[in-house]
Amino acid sequence: MNGSFNLVGVWCHGANSPTFGYIGQFWKYLQLHKRKLKKAVIAGDFNSNVIWDKWDRWWNHSDVVRELKELGIKSLYHEYFDEKQGKETRSTLYLQRNKNKPYHIDYIFADRGIAKKASHMKIGRNSEWLRYGDHMLVIVDLDL
Repeated sequence: MNGSFNLVGVWCHGANSPTFGYIGQFWKYLQLHKRKLKKAVIAGDFNSNVIWDKWDRWWNHSDVVRELKELGIKSLYHEYFDEKQGKETRSTLYLQRNKNKPYHIDYIFADRGIAKKASHMKIGRNSEWLRYGDHMLVIVDLDL
């Protein structure tokens, strides 16, 4: 806690779990900590997107986004750029630094009160960031 909001850093990965790898890890966290997410910013590498939803799972990307929305928590990217989940026009990952494999898998979610204070958002350009890694910088300015 920093006095203004709780910050939850996320890095979802395979974890050798055929059932709860990637977004399933965050879904499990969400089930245990929903009450602690008031005045929260949840940011990081979710390694997930609605394009990979599996129809027979109750905890896919869309379900996590829906549960967060029910808590009053929104994706700042999708609010700021007015885009739908799975239809992102700005990539946050170029898999293995390959410009032909762009994906949007990094997110910043925040509750309504904080989301209203997002004044600017930027995704780093691959021409600047690929020399450092395959993830692009995701920046949001919050006027707190």
